[in-house]
Amino acid sequence: MKLISPNELNDLINSSEEIAVIDVREEGEFGKEHILLCANISLSQLEIKLPVTVPRKTSQIVICDGNNELSSRAFDVITSYDYTNVSVLKGGVKAWESAGFEVFSGINVPSKAFGEFVEHTYKTPSISAKELKDMMDNKQDLIVLDSRPMDEYRVMNIPTGIDMPGAELVYRIEDAPITKNTTVVVNCAGRTRSIIGAQSLINAGVDNKVVALRNGTMGWHLAGYKLEHGLDRTVSEVTEEGHKIALARANSAAEKFGVKFINSETLDRWRNQQGERTLAILDVRTKEEFERAHIADSRHAPGGQLVQATDAYVATQNARVVLVDDRLVRALMTATWLVQLDWCEVYVLESGLECQAIHTGHQTNPCFGLQMQNITTVSPKEAYELQSKGALLIDVSRSLTYREKHAKGSAFAIRAGLKDDLSRFSKKRQIIFISDNENLAALAALDFAGTEIGVAVVEGGTSAWEKDGLPLEAGMTNVISQPIDVYLRAYDREDPQEIEAAMNEYLEWELGLVSQIAQPGGVSFREYPIQSDS
Repeated sequence: MKLISPNELNDLINSSEEIAVIDVREEGEFGKEHILLCANISLSQLEIKLPVTVPRKTSQIVICDGNNELSSRAFDVITSYDYTNVSVLKGGVKAWESAGFEVFSGINVPSKAFGEFVEHTYKTPSISAKELKDMMDNKQDLIVLDSRPMDEYRVMNIPTGIDMPGAELVYRIEDAPITKNTTVVVNCAGRTRSIIGAQSLINAGVDNKVVALRNGTMGWHLAGYKLEHGLDRTVSEVTEEGHKIALARANSAAEKFGVKFINSETLDRWRNQQGERTLAILDVRTKEEFERAHIADSRHAPGGQLVQATDAYVATQNARVVLVDDRLVRALMTATWLVQLDWCEVYVLESGLECQAIHTGHQTNPCFGLQMQNITTVSPKEAYELQSKGALLIDVSRSLTYREKHAKGSAFAIRAGLKDDLSRFSKKRQIIFISDNENLAALAALDFAGTEIGVAVVEGGTSAWEKDGLPLEAGMTNVISQPIDVYLRAYDREDPQEIEAAMNEYLEWELGLVSQIAQPGGVSFREYPIQSDS
């Protein structure tokens, strides 16, 4: 097993070489302290996420964890799938910190730090929750645009807010119910997507006054105002005139930041070079558009979320990333931010979907290690019957998913530590795995192949269990593994006082990122000499 020192790793991170730094701890542990420019792919999820986010087998990969307890296991897993350039950070994150490099808490921190840099550098205008409430009470001409995905918007939103996820803002605003005098207020749950969304509109030269809602729905809640829940307000389809205006604005923004274009011939050439350079073809449109038609080897990565969580979509730094949008606007605007973020080389496919092999429907991602012929599957009803006879039903879904809803009597567990966690159970007790992710359940079952324990997987997972009308329950009712798989956001907590304390803590943390990234082990972002056109 090849070891690498913290100083050597720092040099690699700051070079122009492709590198994937992967922290293999569970998200809850990763979120406490980690290297800034790395991706979190837990040992439990390696076979699922590695082929998607680090597809090139010759990629330079550096594995780390807290203190190397998991890294050797991860090294064995990764190299078993023929990755040939894999190292382990000697001493883990503790050694990194001891060498004088900064460690960071939170998740998707590079993107969040970048958002704070943007506000600090370009003086993105913002208003407080009270200022917005006063404007509403005074019937001022304004519109609230929520830059989060619809699933987040449905949980809670600012009253009157319309869902318009980040990359959609410039594309759709011309068809929103506004006049030239309307003040546009962009919000998210906290800060980053509000800032990026508002600055996107400003960079694109939208004529209206544009402001970010300072601290988003958290700030609104902390100010004592009520949120709305369960809604799905959106803007109708984009008109041809709206698209024409949006495209002109996006091209103007793209020119400011030096966005590069490629054609289909170049993309085909790059496909043939994937043994030497990592290539990610990312479709930044809506899920509905992607499923109607997409380039066969592309992945869905909504533009706003790609900027918000770049490390989750592309773990290899300095990889080639090609953005796809048949209407171009969203690809252009997303590219303006990825150019500045500088995690990867970014290009826009100028021909959209033309001259490409096209698929429809859901994407199916590759997964390592699934030898389905070695896995016994049972129907939900068979699993229910076996459970009544003493079989142990184990749910390896995310703990938040388990908390919300799970098969009655099932026990929550985390795959990576399950063998140790199961030591208090009789080894002769049959185990049946269930999950909202069938691949994860199958991999957990394969971990026990060759042991004396009889294992099976529930075919169709939790959704099939529910569809068959079998009993469900909520809460952390039966826990085998400590739920360290999730780094809890403020809204993930259940106690109202804990929620508000976590909100204040999060907002304070995010505001401190600009100074923190200036330390050794941080990152510097390029400042562009842009002028607001609004």
